[in-house]
Amino acid sequence: MRVLRVHFTSEDLNRVRFAERPDPMWETVLSVHLLGNAHGRAVFDPWRTRVRARLGRTPAWPMRLLRHLAPPVGDFPDFLTPPQASQGMEAGIDAMLSTPRRRLRRELQVLPTAPSWSRPLADGSLETLAALGQALRTYHRSAIAPYWPRVQALVDAERAKRARSVLDRGGEGLLSCLGPTMRWRPPVLEVDYPVEHDIRLAGRGLVLVPSVFCWRLPVTLIDPSLPPVLVYPLSRGPGWWAAPGHTRRRNLGNLLGPTRAACLHAIEDGCTTGELARRLGVAPPTASEHATVLREAGLSTSTRTGSAVLHTLTPLGAALLHANPGQRGGARRSRA
Repeated sequence: MRVLRVHFTSEDLNRVRFAERPDPMWETVLSVHLLGNAHGRAVFDPWRTRVRARLGRTPAWPMRLLRHLAPPVGDFPDFLTPPQASQGMEAGIDAMLSTPRRRLRRELQVLPTAPSWSRPLADGSLETLAALGQALRTYHRSAIAPYWPRVQALVDAERAKRARSVLDRGGEGLLSCLGPTMRWRPPVLEVDYPVEHDIRLAGRGLVLVPSVFCWRLPVTLIDPSLPPVLVYPLSRGPGWWAAPGHTRRRNLGNLLGPTRAACLHAIEDGCTTGELARRLGVAPPTASEHATVLREAGLSTSTRTGSAVLHTLTPLGAALLHANPGQRGGARRSRA
C-alpha cells in the first residue's frame, strides 16, 4: 500500500478542524463511485438496490454524465467538490459552475477517456455546466436526500467522539486516533492511499471530513495547492441507511414518559452510558436500556470509543427535543 503524507507545522496543529456537517458534494460524488462498483456489498448493496430503482424512473443522461466524471475506479476532477459545499448543495453547485475555464480544462485531464460532450465542458460552456449542475441535483434527490438524516446523525456522532479526543489529548492526540488507515508520526500524518502523494500544509491547516460514502481509504484533492482537506470513512453498519420509519412502532410508544424525556435531554450534548446514568440518577444497565430504546427509535446514535459508548442525538431526536420545550424543562426537574 502506498502512502499519502500530510506534513504539519506547529501552526497547522492548531488549525485542524472538523467539517461542521456532512459535505453534500463529497457524499454525492463518492456515492456515484460506489454505485458503479461492488465495494462494500454488505454495507451498500441495500442502498444500491433502492437507488437504482429510483434512478430507473428518471432520464438516463444525468447518470451517464456523472459516471464519466466520477468513474467507479480512479480519480475525478477537484472542481466537483468545492469547499463552498460546506454551506449546502446549492452553494457547492454554484461554486462549481463558476470554475474558471483553465481549471476545468486542466482537471478534466485526470479522466481516462474524453467523450465528445466533454469538449464543451472543458471550454466552459455555460449550457454544459448547467446540465452538470442539474445532473447533480437529479442524482442527489434520488441517491442522497432520502438518507440525509442518517448521514447527518452518523457525522454528528463522529464529531462528538473526536471532540472528546481533542479535549482529552489535544490536537496531536486527535491525529493519533484516526486509524486504522491513518498514523500520526510527528510531524507527519501517514495515510494509506492508492498513490504516493505529499501535502505540505505550510500553516494552512487541515479540514477533516467524515463521510458515509468514502469506502475503506481516505480521499483528498489532487491539486496540493487547493485548501487542504482529508475525507475519511466513518463507522457505519449494514443498516446505516435505515430511516427511523423502518423501526417498529412499539419503540416509539416506549418513548412516552418523563424518564425517557429526561434521557433525551441528557444526551443532547453527547454523553457516555456512565455519564447518562449519573445524570439520570439510575444504574448503568438502566441507562443503557433507555439509550437502546432511543437508538432503536431513530432518535439517537451510539458509537463505541475505546471502552466507552458515546450517545448523541440524531436530527430527528434533536427536532423532537426542541419541539417539546415542556419535556426539556421536565427533564431538568427530574434530575434535580
